[in-house]
Amino acid sequence: MKKIWDLAKFIEPYKYRVALNIVFNLLMVVFSIFSIALFIPFLNILLSQEELITEKPDFSILDPDSYGDLFTYFFSQIIIEHGHRQGLAVVLGFLLGAYFFRNVFRYLSQFVVVPARNGIIRDLRQALFNRSMDLPIGFFTERRKGDIISRVSNDIHEIQYSVLHMVEVVVREPLMILGSIAVMLFISAKLTLFVIILLLVSTLILGSIGRALKKQSHEAQSELGTSMSLFEQGLSGLKVIKAFNAESLQKEKFSEVNNKYKNLMNRLLWRQNLSSPLSEFLAIFIFTILIFYGYDLILNNELKASTFIAFILAFWNVTEPAKKFSNAYYNIRKGLAASERVNEVILEQNTITDAPNAKELKSFGESIKFENVSFAYPEQQSNVLDQINLTVPKGKVIALVGPSGSGKSTLVDMILRYHDVGSGAIKIDGHDIKNVKLFDLRQLFGLVTQEPILFNDTIYNNITFGDVNVTKEQVIQAAKIANAHDFILETEQGYDTNIGDRGSKLSGGQRQRLTIARAILRDPPILILDEATSSLDSKSEKLVQESIQKVMKNRTAIIIAHRLSTIQHADEIIVLKEGRIIEKGSHNDLMTKNGDYEKLVKMQLF
Repeated sequence: MKKIWDLAKFIEPYKYRVALNIVFNLLMVVFSIFSIALFIPFLNILLSQEELITEKPDFSILDPDSYGDLFTYFFSQIIIEHGHRQGLAVVLGFLLGAYFFRNVFRYLSQFVVVPARNGIIRDLRQALFNRSMDLPIGFFTERRKGDIISRVSNDIHEIQYSVLHMVEVVVREPLMILGSIAVMLFISAKLTLFVIILLLVSTLILGSIGRALKKQSHEAQSELGTSMSLFEQGLSGLKVIKAFNAESLQKEKFSEVNNKYKNLMNRLLWRQNLSSPLSEFLAIFIFTILIFYGYDLILNNELKASTFIAFILAFWNVTEPAKKFSNAYYNIRKGLAASERVNEVILEQNTITDAPNAKELKSFGESIKFENVSFAYPEQQSNVLDQINLTVPKGKVIALVGPSGSGKSTLVDMILRYHDVGSGAIKIDGHDIKNVKLFDLRQLFGLVTQEPILFNDTIYNNITFGDVNVTKEQVIQAAKIANAHDFILETEQGYDTNIGDRGSKLSGGQRQRLTIARAILRDPPILILDEATSSLDSKSEKLVQESIQKVMKNRTAIIIAHRLSTIQHADEIIVLKEGRIIEKGSHNDLMTKNGDYEKLVKMQLF
């Protein structure tokens, strides 16, 4: 139930449409009940099963037979004055009118709720995407991308055709059931109580299937997420897979997960498909007992045959909605499993947020300081960073070197608050970054990563990414500084050329120079270069390195590097090992110490 309430906030903006849906469904029920009442005089008079009534009968609002007598008298007058044919025309006219308005209001109830259903799905998908953009990087390092994508697509789709169908079914079908039960109670409370007991027993039987469906649906959705993740990994790593002749291995892995999903869905659909025939059989079972029991009531003159027929019609008006409600219930159980997976992301707490009294920080004037900073990833016992003390003065170039896993990238991530420090503090111009507005903090930095992160868009839009208030001249100037302008002009449509998924239409060096142009255009006071040239060939590296030298003029820069030849110009080189700073100084100073840095340099020279 709590999961339904979690979705209720998405329904709230459409409450007026839901209210109209309820009104139209209520009117549909009224005309449905009215059409049942018309069958009694139709059977009694037109089939000549009852004599015509010439005198108006006494009417009592609490006597169910009074309604039949009044209808009989009304149609008797028509037949007496105009004949049976005219009586038939009037009855059929009333029936036709009742069913016409019943279906008009049924359509209107669906018409008003369609924008609500699609709007809720849009809002859910938007909320899921927005939350994905807001959550810290650490959230996604612990989860598969394919699983997140599965929640956006398959789970949202499941909610649309299950839980949101509840908005229609839970409103319309109960109204029809309650209206029909009201008629049944009016005809015979004793007979109605008997039917309700039988219906409750049926509900308990069907409910046990629904509980199993929810559990199996959750497992199936999770397994689908795993298969989506494997599919995404397969496409992303296709070059490596083919190079290592690992196609068969990947196919086998995917086949194993795919078969597991198939088997789960088999069991799920077997149970789901059981609901309809089982509910129909139970309805017929109740109906046969009802006929047997009602026959005794008629023999004992406790009920008229005509009113018993009305009771049967009202009962059928209960069974069909109950059957739909039962099917919807199974779908809702499946949908609730999907909504739980969606809510896991939407309701996930964002731990990287602005402090209540966060300060603005529009410029960088002095330094970045690490004061006894330690950090460990969740579920890891050892620290990735341990008691880091470091000062990055304004205008200086600081290089971070060390073996893989020494904490270089993590240290940079802490400055951008991709993760928060476990202990200690990072300060910019004396302000703890936890007390600075996150937008202002990140606005101070330009980032160039080892793997160029580009988007399936034009060259122009990739360079201006995140900044729409720039001119074409500024974009061209940034591209020239990044040594990218010439190759851009050689592309098919220049700056309007689409570069494909992740920039696949460009070479590695071209992609990297675009990311540098993007950083230049932002004109940040602090530049972070995370192994920006490590994956390039010599020619591309030379062009990118020239671009970087231009960018770093009059800027503070933090460089992570494996190729030590690229950072010999740095004002200070920080050597990290197992999360600790073990050496620091200029290139020449460190080479005279005969320490770890000198060994790294000699290894690369060798």
